[in-house]
Amino acid sequence: MTKKLLFCVALLSAVSGTALAGGILTNTNQNVAFLRNPARDGAIGIDGTYSNPAGVAFMDEGTHLSINWQAAWQTRTIETTNPVFTMSKDFNGQPQHYEGKASAPFIPSVQAAYNKGKWSLQFNFSITGGGGKCEFSNGLGSFEGAVGQIAAGLRQFGVSAGLPAAVVTSGYDCNSYMQGKQYYFGFTMGAAYKVTDNFSVYGGIRVLYGSATYKAKIDNIKVINGMNPDGVDFGEYYDQIKPYITGAAQNYEAAIAAYARAGQEIPAEIINGYTSVRKLQAVESYREGVNLQSDQSGVGFAPILGADLKLDKFNFAVKYEFRTKMNMENKSTVKEAHAIDAVNVFRDGTSIREDQPSLLAFGVQYTPVECVRINAGYHHFYDKAAKKTYYKMNEVGVSTRYDNKNSLLDKGTDEYLGGAEWDITKKLTASAGFQITRYGNTDEYINDISFVVDSWSYGLGVKYKVTDKIAINAAYFKTCYDDYTTAVDANGVQNSFTRSNRVGAIGVDIKF
Repeated sequence: MTKKLLFCVALLSAVSGTALAGGILTNTNQNVAFLRNPARDGAIGIDGTYSNPAGVAFMDEGTHLSINWQAAWQTRTIETTNPVFTMSKDFNGQPQHYEGKASAPFIPSVQAAYNKGKWSLQFNFSITGGGGKCEFSNGLGSFEGAVGQIAAGLRQFGVSAGLPAAVVTSGYDCNSYMQGKQYYFGFTMGAAYKVTDNFSVYGGIRVLYGSATYKAKIDNIKVINGMNPDGVDFGEYYDQIKPYITGAAQNYEAAIAAYARAGQEIPAEIINGYTSVRKLQAVESYREGVNLQSDQSGVGFAPILGADLKLDKFNFAVKYEFRTKMNMENKSTVKEAHAIDAVNVFRDGTSIREDQPSLLAFGVQYTPVECVRINAGYHHFYDKAAKKTYYKMNEVGVSTRYDNKNSLLDKGTDEYLGGAEWDITKKLTASAGFQITRYGNTDEYINDISFVVDSWSYGLGVKYKVTDKIAINAAYFKTCYDDYTTAVDANGVQNSFTRSNRVGAIGVDIKF
């Protein structure tokens, strides 16, 4: 039960990728041009310093600059069923509903390129992961489920120990809260070179700085019984039954010692009973609830390669971003190692792996007439090869570190993109497009702490040329998410996940 209680503070990365498009840990909307037409992988423009860096070499000579501001809002909704919820003071016979609200009112990005002759020197700054704050004002199902498991354990013990019926636990009540924010700041520098008049190549490197803060709290835990129908403080109740728990532990220890002296196998019911009592003893240290804060930071590097080929009315492009190895250092209120899976992720002075996966992107643009461009693209994120830390307790209660959580995924993320642009006049361009995202979720991987679900998105917007050297971009982007429902697990828990997301943006492109 201690393990389940502390699970509530684990991996509060529900803010990861708060409100942006892309893979599990990667944002792809790094320019307003993407929002008004997501299929930019084969297009040629200043936003190409991210989407098609080799193609930027075919822009006019001179200095090109793009400054962008995005604002995003998202909700995350989880419906949870759990047998222990029947003990909740507020149980209404329905699955429990939890909603997290995420906001990122200011998401900046800057793209720049200097083209001279066959060379294009480029720079890109953007938030390549995370991007805002997410808050669950009523916690999560794993929060409440942890407290419910404690209540269920107390009830089971009270019955087996023969406590008076009015003392035996019949329910629980608690308050819970969670908040987190995460930003991955990406600084990309590179150069493209025109090998021929219609073929160019690109090489660059991205420096990634990650910064995250997580807060979690469970307090005002109350135990309900016949003597206290409105609930009594968990610590006060624990003091009442502590002598019985201590006595039971001593009795089990004596029985185990007796079997050992006789050289006999210890019955499973004695081992299980002793394990349950030991867990109840450990729960005492959380009588004041849970109050955790952790700050994480880290730096990573990733090479990037690209190529662009122009053939008549077509433009083809490819880009490969290598995996970014990220070690996030912890500064936390958790000072000691625990035999508890979740809490070790936040242990002060340690580091955890939070890699950004490698990405392979293809794009094509077709120009049937001078004023119309039709785009298509494909992304594959190699999520399974990216390292992510988690802890898992073995049968003897030792929590062991693993860095391969992403191996639980069925596959990497696939994205399919399409769109079109139309120059209505020499000054005004309208565009629209879509993106279909398919993740490799499995029941073993997904949880209410951090989840993504399959989706399809659409974006639309306009570009207006104020002068020959200045253009304004404006766009709106919305993502429609599927539902993902897990199978009922061994503890009778079932979760259903979905999201909502919308982004608005404005930017300016300048040529010097």
